Amino acid sequence: MKFKLTSIAAAIILSPATFAADMEDIERLTVKGKYLSVNKSNSIKSPTPIIDVPQSLSIMTAEEITARGITSVGQIIDYTPGVNTSQGEGHRDSVVFRGVRSSADFYLDGNRDDVQYYRALYNVEQVEILRGPNALLFGRGGTGGILNRVSKKAKTSETFVNYNVSANTFGAYNLQLDTNVDTGDKSALRINAMYESLDNHRDFFYGDRYGFNPTARFELSDDTIVDVSYEYIDHERFIDRGVPTANGEPVEAFEEIVFGDPDNNYQTLGADVFRANVEHTFSDNLKGNFNAFYGDYDKVYSNFYAAGYNAETEQVTLDGYVDTTQRENMILSSNLVGEFETGSIGHTVIFGGEVINTKSNQDRYNPVFDSTDGDRETFNISRPLSFRGLTGTNAEGVTVTADFSDLNDDTHVDLDVYSFYVQDEIALSDNFDLVLGARFDSFDIEVFNADPEVLETRSRKDEEVSPRAGLVYKPQKNISIYASYSESFLPRSGEQYANINGDANALDPDTFTNQEIGIKWDFNDSMSFTAAIFENEQTSLDNDPNDPESFVEVDSDVSGFELQLQGYITDKWYITANYSNLDGENASGVELRELPENTMSVWTTYEVNEVFGFGIGATYQDESKVSTSATSPVLPSYTRVDASAYYTLSDKMRLQLNVENLTDTLYFPNAQSTYQVTVGAPINARLSLIGSF
Repeated sequence: MKFKLTSIAAAIILSPATFAADMEDIERLTVKGKYLSVNKSNSIKSPTPIIDVPQSLSIMTAEEITARGITSVGQIIDYTPGVNTSQGEGHRDSVVFRGVRSSADFYLDGNRDDVQYYRALYNVEQVEILRGPNALLFGRGGTGGILNRVSKKAKTSETFVNYNVSANTFGAYNLQLDTNVDTGDKSALRINAMYESLDNHRDFFYGDRYGFNPTARFELSDDTIVDVSYEYIDHERFIDRGVPTANGEPVEAFEEIVFGDPDNNYQTLGADVFRANVEHTFSDNLKGNFNAFYGDYDKVYSNFYAAGYNAETEQVTLDGYVDTTQRENMILSSNLVGEFETGSIGHTVIFGGEVINTKSNQDRYNPVFDSTDGDRETFNISRPLSFRGLTGTNAEGVTVTADFSDLNDDTHVDLDVYSFYVQDEIALSDNFDLVLGARFDSFDIEVFNADPEVLETRSRKDEEVSPRAGLVYKPQKNISIYASYSESFLPRSGEQYANINGDANALDPDTFTNQEIGIKWDFNDSMSFTAAIFENEQTSLDNDPNDPESFVEVDSDVSGFELQLQGYITDKWYITANYSNLDGENASGVELRELPENTMSVWTTYEVNEVFGFGIGATYQDESKVSTSATSPVLPSYTRVDASAYYTLSDKMRLQLNVENLTDTLYFPNAQSTYQVTVGAPINARLSLIGSF
C-alpha cells in the first residue's frame, strides 16, 4: 500500500469544529512533556512548545522511564511510533527511523554522540525522538530521525539524594544514585552514578557497566548560567548475534543455542566525556547558548557468528572478526535566539554555528582457521557448539584452531566540519506561523589507509545546504495543523567514517527529502493527540551496471502515517497509545528491510489508591523482511505484553515490580542478516526499591 500526501491530506486536516468548541487557553508553562528539553538544553534550539513544532516527535521523561522499569534505548523504541529496533550486531544501539537504519543519529544535549555503544539512561532527564530529516539543526545524517538524550543538570537551592536498586529474574541487578547538593545561593553540584551487572536468557551472556557523571552549575549573574559536566563510561558485555533462518523464517528450534565463541564474543568500551554550556541573556529579546563538548572513546568489539546454515546436515558455518575504534570528538557550537517584530509580524530567529573535529582510528582483523587457511569453518550444531577459546572440533571431527591474524582494514580518519544555520519562526497572525530555515555544512574528510598492501590517503570535501520549511495553522491555541518540508544528506564516508575507498571517493552524498502533514491537539493540560502523514525519499548514486565508468541514480521511498494519544483520562488513569503504518521500497520495487507495515503500542496505568497502582501494556510489530531482497526471510509478527505494579512503603520509598513478556511469547524483534536473528527475552520480572533521603 502506497500513501501519497496529495491523496490523504484530508484525512488529517480536519475542521477544528469536529474536535471541540471553545476551550480554555493553554498557558506556555515549562511542564515535562509539553516542551522539548525542559531544562533548556534544547533539541530544537528555541523554547517552542511541542504543539508549535511542525514535525513528529515523542518524549519520554525520567519519571516514566523509572516507573516502567526501562533500562535501554531499545525499550523506549518499542513504545514509539514510526521507529523500530535493529540488531546492531549485538554491540550497539541501532534504530530504524521510518525505514532508515542508523547507528549514529544519537545526540546528548544536542551534541553528536555517534560512537557505537549501548547508551545508559541513569543520568537523563528525558529522551526525545524527532522523526523525519533533521539536518537543519543537527547537520548531516538524521535522515529518518534522531534520538536526543537530555542529561540531568545540577539544581540550585535544592538538596536531595535519590536511589534506585533493582534486580531481575535472570540475575541481573542495577544500582543508581542521584544526589544534588546546594553549594551556595548561586551554585550546585549533582552526581549521578550507576553500576549494572548484566545477564539475560542466552547462554554465556555476561557483562557489567559503570557510569559516573558529576555536574556543576554556577549562576554567575541573573543573566548568565554555566553548566559543566564530566562522565566516565566503562562497559563490557557478551555479544550475541542470534540464530539463523530456514524456509524463510527464524529456526525456533535453535532459540537456546548461541552461535558464537563464549570467550571471544565480547565488547569493551571506555570513554571520558566533558561538556560545558553557557547560557546568557543579553536582553529580554535576545538569548545565547554556547557549548563545548569533548569525548574520548576506546572500544573493542570481538565476535564469531553464523555466516551460513545447512538445514539438511544441521551444520553451521562460523565467521568472525575483532574490531577496534579509538575516537576523539571535539564539538564547539553556539546559537542566538532573538525575538522581534516587523510591523504586525513576530519573529523568533535562531542563528547558530558548529565546528566539529573528529579523529578516528579503526582496524579490523579476520580469523584464520588452520584447517581452511581462511576465515570460515563449519561445525555441527549442538548446545554448546564445539568451539571455544579459538579451538574446537569441526563438522568432520578434526580439531581446529583460529587466530585473528588477517588484517581486513586499518584506517585513520581526520574530519573537519563547519556549519552555520538560520531559522525564522514567523508569526504571520494569531493563527498562522511560518517556519523557514537553511543550514550550510562543509564536510571535509581525509582517510589514511594504513593497510601495508594499500598505503594511500584519500580525501573528499562536500558542501551542502539543507533547507527546511513549515506552515502551522492554529484555529485554536490548543490545536495546530501543520505542513513541512525538509532535506538532509549523508556523505559517502558513512556514519562511522570507515573509508572513502573505491568509487565512494567520487560520489556525491546521499540526499533525503521529507514531506509531512499533521495535526496536534491538546484536549486540555493533561491529554494530547497527534497524527501525521509523511513521505521520505532517498536518492543516491551508484555504478551503472551497463557502463562501469558512469553512475545512475538509485532511489528508495518510505511513506506512511502515525498516530499518538497521550495523557490522563482521569486524575488516576494515564494512557499512551501509538500506531504507525509504513510502506517502503527501493527503485526495483523491493520492500525495504526491517520495515514492518504496522506497529502498535499501548501503555496504561491506574492509581488504585494513595499507596498502590498498576500498569499494563502491549507492543505489536508486524512481520518484516530481514534484508532488502526479493527472497529475504521474514521476521514473524508478534505481540508482547508487559505489566507493572507498585506499592508505596512511605513518603520516601516505594516498591515496584515490572514484568516483561507476561505471556512468555517466543518472538524475534530484529536481525542483522539472514543468519543472525535476535531471540526476544522470555517472561522476566524486575523488582525495584526506589526512594530518597
